[in-house]
Amino acid sequence: MCDHSRMSTRIAVIGGGIAGVSAAHHILELDPAADVVLLEMEATLAQHTTGRSAALLLENLGTASTRAICSASLQFLRETPDGLVDGPLLTHRQVLHVGTTEQDAAIERMLADGVSATTDTVEVDLDEAMRLFPPLRRDRLHRALVEPDSADIDVGALHQAFVRGFRRAGGRIATSTRVDAARPDGGGWRLDTTDGPVGVDLVVNAAGAWGDLVAHGAGLEPVGLEPRRRTAFMVDGPGTDTTGWAFTGNIAHDWYIKDDGLQMLCSLGEQNPSEPCDARPEEIDVALAIDRLNEATMLGIRSVNSAWTGLRTFAPDESMVIGPDPDHPTFVWCVGQGGTGIQTSPGAGRLTAELALGGGPSEVFAGLVLDEVGPGRFRGKG
Repeated sequence: MCDHSRMSTRIAVIGGGIAGVSAAHHILELDPAADVVLLEMEATLAQHTTGRSAALLLENLGTASTRAICSASLQFLRETPDGLVDGPLLTHRQVLHVGTTEQDAAIERMLADGVSATTDTVEVDLDEAMRLFPPLRRDRLHRALVEPDSADIDVGALHQAFVRGFRRAGGRIATSTRVDAARPDGGGWRLDTTDGPVGVDLVVNAAGAWGDLVAHGAGLEPVGLEPRRRTAFMVDGPGTDTTGWAFTGNIAHDWYIKDDGLQMLCSLGEQNPSEPCDARPEEIDVALAIDRLNEATMLGIRSVNSAWTGLRTFAPDESMVIGPDPDHPTFVWCVGQGGTGIQTSPGAGRLTAELALGGGPSEVFAGLVLDEVGPGRFRGKG
């Protein structure tokens, strides 16, 4: 895949979330001779968005390019290479979308979008909707859609799979190492970090919500990333057997809920813009979610056991940003996953590695239009 006579092997991946560890793993898988270091500003990996994700495999989620990258991720998620995991990454769970009489247009759009996925989104009758999530208020239901082949993703195990693969291939991880600036140094880069200078030939920017700040510190033009808040919280479950219950949400994406052991995981599904930060829950978001859930269901939620907030980071057109910077090709982007970062991580990491090492997309990305994810699209250099 890479031309070793031309391509250097000293590579720094900035960011220890799911995007960074996947890119780092795939780089060493494609070029075992590379000298790769993963730089993470926090004391632990995956402290922010990755560590706060209640991820599902939803093939119909996101833009056309996002779906293509998700499709390229399916084999890794379903048939993870030997030695990287201790058990399956996926647990089957249907996803139920419900709508009121005012939401027919949104339901029709989701049905149409679902045709392009590996598995269709299908409409079910209200009896089936009630079977899939019994606490629903039937008088609030008008139509219901199901994604029948969706699944819960074990986020911690998936992240650790990439870490295992990376470390076994000789990759190095430096935590508590923030990159404050980067400047060109001959054919490569000199990174100024809190742990001292680091010299590399190639930089992979997988810094999530901080991606534009990393670019700015390297003297490069940002792509316009917008971090958006998403709060989730846990409440007591209904005290009945919830086996087979679907992940359930409103078609407008303004609330969702799923059983999680003896508790229920709930969210407002909000997407409020934020600065890059260690986000914390706001009481108003939790309260509004409880109001909507109590209106839509008979759960009668009164109190919250725990709550947390993560940042989901979007590019202006809501497609990912993956590939070499048009003004400095040894600076490679892998950002803007926009809430799909877990389910697309195998494909996004592989694509980043292929492009970083000087190759083109492999056959698993047959449905992807590369210009739709390249950073040059924001500078008239698609």
